[in-house]
Amino acid sequence: MSSAHTKTEHGHSTDHNYLNHGSGIWSWMTTLDHKRIGLMYFATVSTLFLIGGFFALGIRLHLAKFGAEPLLQPDTYNKFMTFHGAIMVFMVIIQGIPAFLGNFVLPIQLGAKDVAFPRLNLASYYIFIAGAAIAASSMIFNQVDTGWTFYTPYSTAKTSNGVILLVLGAFTMGFSSILTGLNFIVTTHKLRAPGMTMDRIPLMIWALYSTSIIQILATPILAITLLLIGAEKTLGVGIFDPDLGGDPVLFQHFFWFYSHPAVYIMILPAMGVISELITAFSKKTIFGYRAIAYSSVAIAAVSFLVWGHHMFVSGQSTLAGIIFSIITMFVGVPTAIKLFNWISTMYRGTVTFEAPMLFALGFMFLFTIGGLTGVFLASTGMDVHFHDTYFVVAHFHYVMVGGTLMALMGGIFYWFPKMFGRMTSDLGGRISWVLIFTGFNVTFFPQFVLGAMGMPRRYFDYLPEYTNLNQISTVGSWLIGLGFLVGLITIIHGIFKGEKASDNPWGAKTLEWQTSSPPPHENFINTPTVTAGPYDFR
Repeated sequence: MSSAHTKTEHGHSTDHNYLNHGSGIWSWMTTLDHKRIGLMYFATVSTLFLIGGFFALGIRLHLAKFGAEPLLQPDTYNKFMTFHGAIMVFMVIIQGIPAFLGNFVLPIQLGAKDVAFPRLNLASYYIFIAGAAIAASSMIFNQVDTGWTFYTPYSTAKTSNGVILLVLGAFTMGFSSILTGLNFIVTTHKLRAPGMTMDRIPLMIWALYSTSIIQILATPILAITLLLIGAEKTLGVGIFDPDLGGDPVLFQHFFWFYSHPAVYIMILPAMGVISELITAFSKKTIFGYRAIAYSSVAIAAVSFLVWGHHMFVSGQSTLAGIIFSIITMFVGVPTAIKLFNWISTMYRGTVTFEAPMLFALGFMFLFTIGGLTGVFLASTGMDVHFHDTYFVVAHFHYVMVGGTLMALMGGIFYWFPKMFGRMTSDLGGRISWVLIFTGFNVTFFPQFVLGAMGMPRRYFDYLPEYTNLNQISTVGSWLIGLGFLVGLITIIHGIFKGEKASDNPWGAKTLEWQTSSPPPHENFINTPTVTAGPYDFR
């Protein structure tokens, strides 16, 4: 880059930005810049994703049964299943969009210089690192085979002490989620740019704000539950173990009271990303801004009232089952509002199909299938048949992987120019999307059929009639892995060799595109004043 001090059209310096504000590894490790912290989350979560993906491919290779001998022994298979689920849920999907993309874009979209509590933000990252390290140590010492849900009494009475390490790691990472959520809520309320009222904040902010409410209210429930597991395992306190006078169903109530809202910790930020992508690549004002914004809050509120649909076969009363069934189906209303408003936004818009938009469309297709099959599982009669079968596995992955990871990839390609001041290869992004989208459907759609046929999930072996569909599913998993590999190569190539990006290559209207690419350390040289809504393409 030339040593001359150049300016962009917005009056920002192009040779001084947050990436070169300080040099050396120590400047990154001690940074208080939300953008750098977001990128550190990205590097960490990506590494954990590769590890979790390794376990997933191992599971699928085993279930393909291409050879006469099984790839994994039963105990090893259970450990692969546990670590795949625990890593992907607690360390990748829950953290991915809020901690990475949320940290990077939220203050800039609000016109703020940073989050409200920068030191707390950095502490949140190191707490997450500490929790992930503690949990990962259980892969080496006293490996865990309980599954990622740690169901009692098996986790407290019948398995190794590695459970304590894994739940302690999850417990520690919970503090990171709580502190991040607190930071986002305070930042949203207190650091908005002049003129930015709550009905002018971007829909990404509404999604992160709603997610933060869930993080603050629900995560302590999980923390208490995990502490009780540790207490029961070490001190013999009879809370969940029936041999000690406890009730294992109580654990399910505690666990799912957190873990179903956690589904929306994973998916609400993804919906925020999709709202940004749809309007940017349709070049049209978002249809029904308030409906989409308030539906995020509605989803957050209802998420605390639906945990019982995980327990239709656990012996709860018929009345409780009916109530949870109705409330669960009601969640489909605010979700459908978003979907129909996104489609209405594209209608008669100037739609272009760059890689981020393809990932947004992939999200809409896959999440719709996940949501509709969720309605099946909300029906008590159907759930009895599908419970603990591969139908549930397919539904969960269509929502979490087809939803959250599709949105995460779209968000990375969308905000990449802002992060690094360079463009990624659009061809590389499109190839990545084709492989991931195709591989995903090849992997998980056959699992709906397997579940309807009665194949139970988490089993080491299965009946011969399930073989063909399992082999098809395994081939799809290789396509997914190849798709993410192509995406990673495209991202790394963009960082070092990508074409220089303009300040606003997509022609978007939100505030992050009104500063330089990459932004200066303080985001804006002059504090912006907001005079219109975030998607004013008129």
